[in-house]
Amino acid sequence: MNLTEAEMLIPVDQQQNVFGQMDGYLHKIERALNVTVINRDASVRIIGTADNTARARSVLDTLAEMSRRGSEITEQTVDYTLASMMSEKASGDSLLEIDSDIICRTVSGRPVRPKTAGQKRYVDLIRERMITFGIGPAGTGKTYLAMAMAISAFKAGDVSRIILTRPAIEAGEKLGFLPGDLQSKIDPYLRPLYDALYQIMGAESFVHNSEKGLIEVAPLAYMRGRTLDNAYIILDEAQNTTPAQMKMFLTRIGFGSKVIVTGDMTQKDLPEGQVSGLDMAIRVLEDVREIGFCWLDNRDVVRHPLVQKIVEAYEKYEKAHGGANSNDRSHFEAERRRYAAGDYDRTDYRRKKEDDNHNRK
Repeated sequence: MNLTEAEMLIPVDQQQNVFGQMDGYLHKIERALNVTVINRDASVRIIGTADNTARARSVLDTLAEMSRRGSEITEQTVDYTLASMMSEKASGDSLLEIDSDIICRTVSGRPVRPKTAGQKRYVDLIRERMITFGIGPAGTGKTYLAMAMAISAFKAGDVSRIILTRPAIEAGEKLGFLPGDLQSKIDPYLRPLYDALYQIMGAESFVHNSEKGLIEVAPLAYMRGRTLDNAYIILDEAQNTTPAQMKMFLTRIGFGSKVIVTGDMTQKDLPEGQVSGLDMAIRVLEDVREIGFCWLDNRDVVRHPLVQKIVEAYEKYEKAHGGANSNDRSHFEAERRRYAAGDYDRTDYRRKKEDDNHNRK
């Protein structure tokens, strides 16, 4: 086996961020690519086979450039960069393009940006379409990025208010009657939305705009009978809506509004046998050009790396054993792959659907 050597420079003040605590990220790169990395001051030498040395250099170049731009390098960043460099389609430039897309900044000044190619597609789709469906497992940033886009548009004056809603349904357990007034009763169901608002806007700004009616957080049942003009509207946990609720929500949209619907079809809390409004909406609306669909998967999980492994393990188990919604999930997984491959043709899909209907008759 012929070994080659490559040398590069990484400024000393960037090395703590790029290499990680106790060089943890560096050791991960060495193990993943079977190379040896020797660091002397700002000089970094990489020893390994020609292909692996080139990949390791590309990974370190990308991480160093992200660090230079002010990004915090995390274990998830390193894992995703390694996985991307091993893919034929990915490149350091594409990762840097993702990193440069800053949506807004939190109250503490931390930039909010997409961190994976899937999240980048999701954000771009939100910008392009009037209604966007973001579908994927827990931890893929569906709600958080939607919230960031809404707050960015609100601050820029593109919309006059933000409306956040989700179904008030327990996660598999009956909580009974909750104490307090109506707001106190529904607050536990809406807490995840409040958490994201506080982190991005700050509690004081949220309370100020909420009192003026510019930001509204409400259960889905409160949407009936309203027309929502010039607003950014986010429906979270859409997998827990009924078809009637989903239709009611989507028909509230007025002029100048933008809508984001997020959901995880593997975590439904509806009664057994109840059809999800999200499932039906995707089937009914997927050939409407003004509506975009973005499927995220375990590769887009940006929580603790263990969450990514948990999501992947459950997906493998359910695929092998056939969960309660295995037929629906296989259909949507096939559609997600077609979108990701960029070969989704709505005309072909409509023709196929008509043929299927004819065959059933």
